[in-house]
Amino acid sequence: MTVVSTGKVVGSWRAAWLRVEGHWTWYRRYWKSNLYSSGLQPLLFLAAMGIGFGSQVEPGPATGGLSYLHYVAPALLVAGAVQNAIGEASFPVLSGFKWQKDFFAVTATPVTAGQLLGGQLIWVALRLLIASVVYALVAGLFGAWLGLGVLVAVLVAIATGLACAVPMMAIAATTYDEGTRFTSIFRFLVMPMILFAGTFFPIAQIPAGLRWLAWISPLWHGNELARGSALGGLGFPQALGHLAYLAALFTVSWVLARHYFYKRLVV
Repeated sequence: MTVVSTGKVVGSWRAAWLRVEGHWTWYRRYWKSNLYSSGLQPLLFLAAMGIGFGSQVEPGPATGGLSYLHYVAPALLVAGAVQNAIGEASFPVLSGFKWQKDFFAVTATPVTAGQLLGGQLIWVALRLLIASVVYALVAGLFGAWLGLGVLVAVLVAIATGLACAVPMMAIAATTYDEGTRFTSIFRFLVMPMILFAGTFFPIAQIPAGLRWLAWISPLWHGNELARGSALGGLGFPQALGHLAYLAALFTVSWVLARHYFYKRLVV
């Protein structure tokens, strides 16, 4: 499918990138105000848990014989990406529908609701890339990485963040109030997921009857992939299973989000 821009016919990808260009025009003026939440917050967690508290944790079976800093660093990379992705996919998307209503302005042009959704996801991916690279570089100064596997871990963090962002966009597209449901999601889903999905300790230490809650969490799958990439020890079948789960979540959520975007924007 093509759209018309300034008298020229452009493709669907170009239409999505026009939305990204709009976000970038804003971001390059206000990036400093986003520096804390996008890059520094996970590093503060790393300093507190990996270096401060982590200095009291002896290497053992729970950490794979590695220091706690090495154990927790890849998971904090993924957790930070998930938090950033969900933040970008909640209130900012709702604002496009409800407050600023710029989504209606965009789709009043030949840009479709699906292309708008694609542009939003590309922008989230770029934000995650910037934040993850900043975290990886600074964490490297603390000696958090054992090798170049961190490069794969960065890609895992972006993929996990996107798998969490798309369902939030679908929820935002069906939200007509002031977004109070987002507060409940952050409090009762996101934070418990970060605390109990293998970020700070193995889920084997969770009671067996509750362990399934970690297994259905996208963050646990991302944590396993990131640790396997950065530290080694993850077999191909396990990695394929984790990737399949994230891909399935992304695909199903994409179909739902695209449906609700069209339903709300196409009158």
